[in-house]
Amino acid sequence: MRSIIRFFSSLRLAIALLIFLAVASVIGTLIPQARSVEEYAARYGAASGLLIKLQLTGLYHSLWYLALLGLLGLNIIVCTLTRLGGKIRRAFRPRLETEAKALTALKIKDRLKRSAPLDETRAALEAALHGAGYRVRSAAGDGRVSLLARKRMAGLFGSDLVHVGLLVLLAGALVTAAGSVRSELPMREGQTLDVPGAGFALRLDKFETEYYPDESVKAWKSAVTVMEAGQALRGAVISVNRPLTHRGFSFYQMSYGFDWDAPTLTLAVKKKDDAAPARTMTLKPGQRLPLRDPEGTEIALLSFLPDFVLGEGNQPENRSSQPNNPAAQIEVWRKGRKAFEGWIFANYPDFAQMHGSQVPDLTVELKAFDAAQTSVLEAAKDPGVPLVWLGCLLGMAGLFLAFYWPTWEIRALLEEGKGQTDISLGGTAAKSRDRFALDFESIVNAFRRPK
Repeated sequence: MRSIIRFFSSLRLAIALLIFLAVASVIGTLIPQARSVEEYAARYGAASGLLIKLQLTGLYHSLWYLALLGLLGLNIIVCTLTRLGGKIRRAFRPRLETEAKALTALKIKDRLKRSAPLDETRAALEAALHGAGYRVRSAAGDGRVSLLARKRMAGLFGSDLVHVGLLVLLAGALVTAAGSVRSELPMREGQTLDVPGAGFALRLDKFETEYYPDESVKAWKSAVTVMEAGQALRGAVISVNRPLTHRGFSFYQMSYGFDWDAPTLTLAVKKKDDAAPARTMTLKPGQRLPLRDPEGTEIALLSFLPDFVLGEGNQPENRSSQPNNPAAQIEVWRKGRKAFEGWIFANYPDFAQMHGSQVPDLTVELKAFDAAQTSVLEAAKDPGVPLVWLGCLLGMAGLFLAFYWPTWEIRALLEEGKGQTDISLGGTAAKSRDRFALDFESIVNAFRRPK
């Protein structure tokens, strides 16, 4: 049993756990958390499957990370309890009796005599100690009196308070891991979205992007309204480092995006053997517009991908919301029948591949594309935040007590002699020994002064 207690209270174990947690946290910072499988596949390729299996894409909710936190908490509890008993006995049931030899072995000490009876000398020494802010306890018998004077006893428990703060922090982290809610809210102006798990909705009234003179982004600002049961409760402007908090949920401005579900595309259509200039058409996905030629040609826009990539099975899919490789899927119809279809690319106009029942006799180029900006907000609920704050406050209080409020202790032995009293004094301090030595000297000097 003792070996188990020694293992779980070991400083080496604590250091090893802290190193593992630090390395894991760095990995969790480098690898984006809680994203889609498609995004990980696009970012990491074949390695994405291994990352997901090792739970590195949801690290802070993974069983092995929570197990490390639990083991660290157990280490702190065992370490605290094994030392707390002795501190409690020292604080509330101290040994009062002492010997002159023990006092003379201390670095801070003094010996003196006083031409006064034992009781009078005891009262004078106690008065000097009380005057310096010490609490005094005594034990008397057989012509001698032992005194124990102490102050700043709370400092004795500073390290334990730090441990309690760490445990509360860990509890907050576990509560957050178990009950936190995070979701992205891409919103268009005028759009209202239900906040997952919140019981209320958010409406985006206005979104604007501010730029520096060099055209780099200065700030994103989202004017929103909190809606409940169709009624507007409150309005606010969300920007970076200025979130909105409502009913335990915090809303952060993450970034901006584009409403690629309803883009406006400009196509240039031209017959291959025709010297006439190309005709320009503006379409939205799902539209089919006539070319107004003798063949009754119509151009249909099926879909648009801002970042085209071929996924599994050579199926087209979107890699990101950024327009890195814009592509449009179109169909060409003649007299009510589909003639041919294919994908056209804004960056590679000569790469278009058309196929169908007729030989493609048109060139269709994607000349321009546009979409309304969307604000991307993050809704977050962290139920462990109050515990985290409480743990931080307890930890800071414990550090203050441990480093700036050390316990000072003075022991004295008064022995009755012939017409005088022999006094032996000694003191100990865990920290601030120079200041304690000055305090000890001032008490001795005050005791020596005749009344």
